[in-house]
Amino acid sequence: MATIKDIAKLAGVSVTTVSRALNGYSDVNTKTKQRIEEIAKEIEYSPNALARSLVMNKTKTIGLLVSGLSREGAKDNIVFDVLTGINEFCGAEEYDLVLFNTTTSKQKEKTYAQLCRERRVEGVIVQGIKNDDPYLQEIFDSNIPCVLIDVPVESETAGYVTTDNVDGIMKTIRHLAKLGHENIAMVNGHDQAFVSKERFKGFELGMLEAGLTVRNEWVCDGEYSERKAQEEALKLLNTYPEITAFVCASDLMALGVVRAAKELGRKVPDQLSVTGYDDITLASYVTPALTTVAQDCFRMGYAAADLLLSILRQTSGDRVRLIENELKIRNTTKEIK
Repeated sequence: MATIKDIAKLAGVSVTTVSRALNGYSDVNTKTKQRIEEIAKEIEYSPNALARSLVMNKTKTIGLLVSGLSREGAKDNIVFDVLTGINEFCGAEEYDLVLFNTTTSKQKEKTYAQLCRERRVEGVIVQGIKNDDPYLQEIFDSNIPCVLIDVPVESETAGYVTTDNVDGIMKTIRHLAKLGHENIAMVNGHDQAFVSKERFKGFELGMLEAGLTVRNEWVCDGEYSERKAQEEALKLLNTYPEITAFVCASDLMALGVVRAAKELGRKVPDQLSVTGYDDITLASYVTPALTTVAQDCFRMGYAAADLLLSILRQTSGDRVRLIENELKIRNTTKEIK
């Protein structure tokens, strides 16, 4: 295996000069640096990442910390889309990406700072964290650069990326009201998710804007689970058959509502309209295709990595990136007769 001593010998310079040239220091003559880089390429020199990180006090590695990563989540592909966005940006910037998972119980065993030090990451992107997770307060208190997905945290070393969740749900209410729906129910996520609170706020404001009444007994939590949403929708439809539309805080939960309607013999969209949120891959392939609010999770991941590196490099005071969303009208909503 080629070493920097081999390069130094071939270039006729010191080992220190080779090290500084390969690590991007500006005090090495341009021609000398170019010669060193050419020799390194010729002899297929590969730098020792650990040694380089010790010398420069930088690992060129960021982490993606996902809270509650599970097999069930694979169905919506959201984590994967965010991951690929982060990875694409990191690849272009020659940064490595480390994925690590946590849960509320694991967070009580090892601190956020300990986890980051063990993984030797310069900064972290956090996804799926709940309002009651111990790490959320630790992120506030830590000086480790961090970007959160869908959790509004701003400080000198922390920022966040999200979409306008309030506006997204308001768009669905406007669409349903235009179709003549008045009896609209909602399947939200759970009260420990920031986006759930924002999407419910959008539901309330949208109903108010349309001159419609929010009936609290028509609002339930589906816990971002297809099965739980199906169970809750069955209860509501059996108790309140006058409901003509459901607004759901995720596509998976919307699919659960569609299954509930089918179980009860109510045709979608002829007898019940349903909307989702996310625009997961399944949304356009199921029958009927799902009307939903599309958020570009790849762009969210890409923007999160961009924001994190700007915090690490101190190149911008910006701490928030807002990604646009779009209502995609498909076949699960219809004008009421």
